[in-house]
Amino acid sequence: MEFNIRIVLVAPSHPGNVGAAARAMKNMGLHQLVLVAPRQFPHLEASARAAGADDVLQAARVVGSLGAALEGCGYVAATTARARDQYFRVIDVRAAAPRIVAEARRAPAAVVFGAERTGLTNVELEMAHSLVRIPASAAYPSLNLAMAVQLTAYELFRAGVAADAAVAAAGAPCTAPLASVEEMRRLYEHFAEVLAQIDFRDRTQSGTHLMGRIRRLLQRAEPDENEVHILRGILTAVQNRRRHAGEPPR
Repeated sequence: MEFNIRIVLVAPSHPGNVGAAARAMKNMGLHQLVLVAPRQFPHLEASARAAGADDVLQAARVVGSLGAALEGCGYVAATTARARDQYFRVIDVRAAAPRIVAEARRAPAAVVFGAERTGLTNVELEMAHSLVRIPASAAYPSLNLAMAVQLTAYELFRAGVAADAAVAAAGAPCTAPLASVEEMRRLYEHFAEVLAQIDFRDRTQSGTHLMGRIRRLLQRAEPDENEVHILRGILTAVQNRRRHAGEPPR
């Protein structure tokens, strides 16, 4: 499962948090890390805290502004730990994750995290389509930067798994048009003709279920035009090779 989602850390002050964030990302299948004006990077503490996610750190991009970090992105979500005024739409991280994953299928998406002590400014928040908040105890809602990345990455992973399952259940879109009703009708008639010629018959008591089962099998398969042509070509080859009674073996 690949995510076209950037994790953007704005002005991180502690290199250990950068490394821990990289590890959290790799745990959940995220690999695009962008650092906006980090205080110290690269740094030995970042590498130590990455604990196996060195590839994420090595591939991290360092830029000078949030605008540069978001270049080429479509949907942008920014994290916040504080209540905002009515002009900002704040969404629970679990509710926001499916939208971010869905948008990332169309164009690169980004989730932005602010500096450890100050978070994101209102100007930076205005660059986002939505604000994301991680629910926490009202007595102490402040999360460590790396923890916030971990929880957000986890929700994105969950949403991605659910989205992939939904796509698989619906079936992948065909590259060729599905066979028309008329083409399927001709295929079934051809099938019945060949089965009769080779004396392949329904052995059930009623003797009427075979073609119905074949129809259901092929309808579930959703063959396209080319696949129906292949099946009919096989059936024609069977007919051409069929040995009539009395003919010598070929």
